[in-house]
Amino acid sequence: MSEAKESLLEFPCAFPLKIMGLTHDALAQTVLDVVLRHAPDYDAATMEMRASSTGKYLSLTCTINATSKPQLDALYRELSSHPQVKVVL
Repeated sequence: MSEAKESLLEFPCAFPLKIMGLTHDALAQTVLDVVLRHAPDYDAATMEMRASSTGKYLSLTCTINATSKPQLDALYRELSSHPQVKVVL
């Protein structure tokens, strides 16, 4: 497979990230800080937040303008390794 076809995505593209973690006052800001490091053009006002039915977990959806597979890989790595983040989809 050629390098150009290593990814099924065509860049740039709108790419939704779903991040879940325990509900915490700083979770949304923490996720936003990480996302902005990798996608500086991300509009924070578009972040969607949804609490679980019990309120224990918070789901955040950030749709970024993805420019490359390495950008997405780095973003997933940093979010996944953060102690407040449980799942990144």
